[in-house]
Amino acid sequence: MTGKLPTVGKLLGIARKSKSHAPMEEIQTADLTPETGLEGDYRGKLRRRQVSVLSREAWEETCKEHGKDLPWTTRRANILIEGLDLKDTKGARLRIGDAILEVHCETDPCSRMDDASPGLRQALEPDWRGGVCCRVIKPGKISVGDSAEIES
Repeated sequence: MTGKLPTVGKLLGIARKSKSHAPMEEIQTADLTPETGLEGDYRGKLRRRQVSVLSREAWEETCKEHGKDLPWTTRRANILIEGLDLKDTKGARLRIGDAILEVHCETDPCSRMDDASPGLRQALEPDWRGGVCCRVIKPGKISVGDSAEIES
């Protein structure tokens, strides 16, 4: 991405899956807890990879390079934000609504991305475009439209 984005953005979307390979279900609000991650999402008990976050800007850049306009849920991320650059944010805290997440790592794109659209995996690889994996460190409710902020 070109240019540095601000440290305050907005929550655009929330999605969850009830089990591996299940369809993504978009929701308007969710509870985040250290015990379960995103309420109703099967990955929530994976301590350091409870919640995945994707930026709208990175997704749009990916789709442009890929040559297809795909819904953000194709990436299978839990949270879509805008206005924040997630590249190189390992260890940073991300406040969304009442909750605070800690960025654990870059979300590496897997072969499932090519199953969804051939070539998508490669388009996601540069500059942390695939988003980040986080753990919940402060529980709270999040809703589409909430502010999202990188704290450190």
